[in-house]
Amino acid sequence: MSVKEKWNDRYRSADKEAGLASLVLRENNHLLPEKGMALDLACGRGANAIMLAQHGLQVYAWDISDVAIEGLQGYIEKQSLSITAEVRDMELQPPEEKQFDVIVVSYYLDRNIMSDLIRALKPGGMIYYQTYSQEKVSQRGPACSAFRLARQELLQIFSELEIIVYREEGTQGNASKGMRDEVMFIGRKA
Repeated sequence: MSVKEKWNDRYRSADKEAGLASLVLRENNHLLPEKGMALDLACGRGANAIMLAQHGLQVYAWDISDVAIEGLQGYIEKQSLSITAEVRDMELQPPEEKQFDVIVVSYYLDRNIMSDLIRALKPGGMIYYQTYSQEKVSQRGPACSAFRLARQELLQIFSELEIIVYREEGTQGNASKGMRDEVMFIGRKA
């Protein structure tokens, strides 16, 4: 089964609603620019894209799943939001250089495209990133450690960006509280 088929199957059987935007975006939307171009990469049902558009940004929402994109396009039309939703494989079609003021990635990890994401930011542009960590306290997220971040890996991957927000609690302290199993990062390009 191809990656596209896997995600199409998942979105066919999943809830049709967009749900909530990622925590990194919800908790830090006050850091967003008042205008500009944004990308919700691996957008799924488009919760991040919807929040970005409601904030006033011109949004592109890309996902490999045409099922997810079709659902998002229906929502966009009903709500008249400034979102361009496209079926797109990032590895085959990376974004152009200096195209976006904001890029949001949640629960998607492809280390091969990280440098493309940095190049796609305009000067002063920001990446909002949230995904699963290898240091976990529950069974949430992918079983394969290749799809989880090693301790402080995002700091290394995005080392050329200025750190605005970083949160990785791991197993420190009372593991029943806080943000566990995940890493949150916001970085700004000089």
